[in-house]
Amino acid sequence: MMTAIKGLLLACMMAVPAFGDAATILVKPGESLQQAIAKAQAGDTIEITRGRYQGNFLIDKKLTLRGINRPTISGENRGDTIRIISPDVVIEGLIVRDSGDNLKDQNAGIYIFPGAHRTIVKNCDLTYNLFGLWIEKSNDVLIENNLITGKREYNSSQRGNGVQLYNTQGARIIGNNISFVRDALYVDVSHHAIFRGNKLHHSRYGSHYMNSYYNLWEDNDSYFNRGGLALMEVRDQVVRNNRTWGNSDHGIMLRTMQDSLVENNVIAGNSRGLFIYDVEYVNIKNNLVVDNRVGVHLSAGSTRNQVEGNDFIGNREQIRYVGAKDEKWGVQSGNHWSNYLGWDRNADGFGDVSYEANDIVDRLNWRYPSTQLLLASPAVQALRLVSQQFPVLRVPSVVDPKPRMQPTNKQWRQWHGKHYPGQ
Repeated sequence: MMTAIKGLLLACMMAVPAFGDAATILVKPGESLQQAIAKAQAGDTIEITRGRYQGNFLIDKKLTLRGINRPTISGENRGDTIRIISPDVVIEGLIVRDSGDNLKDQNAGIYIFPGAHRTIVKNCDLTYNLFGLWIEKSNDVLIENNLITGKREYNSSQRGNGVQLYNTQGARIIGNNISFVRDALYVDVSHHAIFRGNKLHHSRYGSHYMNSYYNLWEDNDSYFNRGGLALMEVRDQVVRNNRTWGNSDHGIMLRTMQDSLVENNVIAGNSRGLFIYDVEYVNIKNNLVVDNRVGVHLSAGSTRNQVEGNDFIGNREQIRYVGAKDEKWGVQSGNHWSNYLGWDRNADGFGDVSYEANDIVDRLNWRYPSTQLLLASPAVQALRLVSQQFPVLRVPSVVDPKPRMQPTNKQWRQWHGKHYPGQ
């Protein structure tokens, strides 16, 4: 009898919905989206059908806002279009546009306020906003597969950034396409983040890192910016398998950086491929630096780095080095230099004489840029060879004691001609 009663009670309990179960709320054009947000319970999903919804929307509880057929959320050119002040909010499938343009107030398409941890924004278009996303003191956010464009007619200094991270932990910025903003990604005091598979273009910097540690930058494309990737005042970074090309200034800037890895990147067609300033204890390996005006600009005591297995091909000026003493690269496995004039008598794949940058021809190029037109001439090549054999006017240089005779990257030719439009 008791067993039968218990079974009956269990069946009744299962038949009654539990209190507080999440609901799905449908919002149609002409209905108030903010009222739907206010009436929803934490954990509910609001589905927004195709149409235009105007206003400045505040999300103050755990909700999912999901667009059906890509509805438009317009801030009417004032304030933040969407503000999120609660953790665990999901925004997906929306067009979010028309924020205000007040730089002091940091107007954004989506402003993720401090404490809004684990916010997810995915598969959205964020367009004509000052800042696409401003993320502040919110950890473990996911920003994935969004198209982000700024106020294109504004000057660069008047725009905001595509994604701004400030004082965050554990962010994942994955698969976004960001353009026509000040900096596509601006990262300040933000650690343990992953930036993967993004396309960053037509901005000042593709990515601008400041004072950030333990981040992964992987498989991103930065092109047609002023600078591709700028890493400043950082340490413990991994920068690998990226492509930065056709930028009007640098491909990758390493400035005041320690204890990091830069490997397997393609750096092509920039004014300066690598700009290395005040960098120590960084492993720079297996990168392709090709067809830049200056392959590497090295200065400010950048020493004690391991530079191995890189291909320096077809740069008009391979190395521009300012230093008081020689800097040795390639001590273990060597680098390939396309302008190396030495020989390999024992056919072991390494040159028998060291490669040296900053020879008399390089210095003539610095002083008289028009001589670049003659770099391939037999006379200039002979001058370079003679200067190596009779180093009367030798200056401190980057020295590679075992230069590789052949490049490691067999696809290097496909990266020729990837220059900034008009250059």
